[in-house]
Amino acid sequence: MTRRLSIMSVVILLMLTAIAVQAINIQWVRAPALNASSLNPRASSTSVKFPRGEIVAADGTILARSVATGNAAAPYQRAYPLGGLTSGVVGFAGPSYGTWALESQYNSYLVPHPQPPASLAQVLAPISSADNVNLTLQPVLNRIAAKAMAGQDGGAVVLDPRTGAVLGLYSNPTYNPKAMASSDFAVAAAEWKKITKPDAHGFEPLGLVATQQTFPPGSTFKVVTTAAAAAHNPALMKKSYHYGAFTTLPDTNKLLYNDGGSPCGGTVAQMLPPSCDPGYALLGLDLGAKVLNETATSFGYNQVPPLDLPGVSHSYFPSAASFKFALPTLAYSAIGQDNVRATALQQALVAAAVANKGAAMAPHLLKDVTSPLGTVISSYVPTVWKRPLTSAQAAQIVPLMVNVVRYGTAAGIFLPQDEVAAKTGTAQTGNTLHNTDDWMIAFAPASHPTVAVAVVMPFQAVFHYGATTAGPIVKCLIEGALAIQAGLPATGTSTTCAS
Repeated sequence: MTRRLSIMSVVILLMLTAIAVQAINIQWVRAPALNASSLNPRASSTSVKFPRGEIVAADGTILARSVATGNAAAPYQRAYPLGGLTSGVVGFAGPSYGTWALESQYNSYLVPHPQPPASLAQVLAPISSADNVNLTLQPVLNRIAAKAMAGQDGGAVVLDPRTGAVLGLYSNPTYNPKAMASSDFAVAAAEWKKITKPDAHGFEPLGLVATQQTFPPGSTFKVVTTAAAAAHNPALMKKSYHYGAFTTLPDTNKLLYNDGGSPCGGTVAQMLPPSCDPGYALLGLDLGAKVLNETATSFGYNQVPPLDLPGVSHSYFPSAASFKFALPTLAYSAIGQDNVRATALQQALVAAAVANKGAAMAPHLLKDVTSPLGTVISSYVPTVWKRPLTSAQAAQIVPLMVNVVRYGTAAGIFLPQDEVAAKTGTAQTGNTLHNTDDWMIAFAPASHPTVAVAVVMPFQAVFHYGATTAGPIVKCLIEGALAIQAGLPATGTSTTCAS
């Protein structure tokens, strides 16, 4: 009997210990995350019971605010004046599906919370209110991208390479967040079903193509391959590669042809403007898998960029070991084909790093957070994320990208006074329709860059190219961004670029 009582006492003690441990875990360890979770009914219900703070664009446009409904059960509802133009960035806040995108990222500022007392009365009776979140985003650039994409799937990113500030961030497909903010569950549920249904290319409107979807970067990756030579084997910058329409690849009888079968070759300076595939494939083989992997990683591949937005995806370049028994594959990887994948955000960071003397600044949407009285509570401080190149190494690449615009694959697209440096890319998707993923990355002005852009337009017809499909969009975005920075209307010089 005594033994049984002892065992029972031990069991009871263990159960009480488990309860105590779980209570500590819930009440203290996990409490902050549970309080902030969009699945917490108490947290999500605040979007209709109390007014949230505003989300404001760089030009003062209100992107999200709470409006009175006159409904006692749900006195407030979130409103999004620009609808689908900025929903991929701003997201939504509602009682049914919680918060999304920046509404989730900065939820702790946007929900009512105790404010520092400004008077003795407030010390005795503390007040709670929400803060406002101010962004670097320029809505007119999203509007320009939306018009230029003309409803086609794609993603566009515009950065200030000097600070990492995101000036434009737009994707198709998109959605109107109005219904997701509704206090009527049936309305929100019907919209949720619609915006989480993939389109013909597999992209959900709720997602953000520019930051969440990866594609073969095609010849835009040749900027990374060029950087690998400049940083790790400068002698290869001067090596002259065979001039011809194709090259043979090691350990195989496969031939790698240049696009269109046109002959090309020479040094890196001669090969980048016309985007010579055979020559760059051989350059990649000379560099080796280890150097290419290290260089891609130094630009941010294989890591998630620190953008203050949930759900950002990492770009991918294979490990050096993976090429050990597949050397021909390395030739295709060096030209951004086959097993290389990138987001538009990552390729914008590649362009920005070259533009900013070899330093890729951490991308960010937040400018600052202000109190209801306008006092700045917190400001974003620009920081370097990656430094793949020295200033001297980056300076070797800039004129090559300028020549892409002067007489290479991007010739005739940009205004001469904008001094654009660019690289085009047309990657084969590998599907039965022989579609292409069409790219362009660019920065301007090349002599003192203040804007960097990447655009990807996936699943284009086989006769489309990065220059012809992504190029006009990049042109309009650069014109618009430079106009904003000059204090002018961002309508673009060309009528085709008007927002």
